Amino acid sequence: MMRFILPFVIFLVLSVFLYKGLGRDTREVPSPLVGKPAPAFVLPLLHEPGKVFSPKEMQGRVWLLNVWASWCGACKDEHPVLMALSQQNIVPIVGLDYKDKAVDGEATLKKAGDPYSLVIADADGKVGFDYGVYGVPETYVIDKNGIIAYKLIGALTSQNLREKILPLVAELQAK
Repeated sequence: MMRFILPFVIFLVLSVFLYKGLGRDTREVPSPLVGKPAPAFVLPLLHEPGKVFSPKEMQGRVWLLNVWASWCGACKDEHPVLMALSQQNIVPIVGLDYKDKAVDGEATLKKAGDPYSLVIADADGKVGFDYGVYGVPETYVIDKNGIIAYKLIGALTSQNLREKILPLVAELQAK
């Protein structure tokens, strides 16, 4: 009888872990950077490569960092949402053109419209790596102190904008 108790206990413990794991939202991948300072960088502007941008320039403001690329299909899906958000002028949106050719990024924005306050070029993907980019698109909410408050993996939709991003932005702007 005793020799069956240990395997049964192990089975129960594994069952609990499996049950908890299956109940998680697969779109929510925890980021170790949430709650920590956004990685510092200096990158050239996409439209004016002679000028550079650093997150320090956004100190004291809540802002979004949207990682996108001209070759990204899901980025094209989220683009109308970004355009609508930029027209509301609620929060600055900085675009990070990730592992892309500048000419392709510029052509995409010229054709579809430019929702960004400014666009920076991360041609080699080093800044994306520092931010833990899994794939594009990704959007980061960064608070007034330069702390990453939230990371959205995947396309920005009207729903996740309305339910998560905008309430968080309003909360952070009120602080």
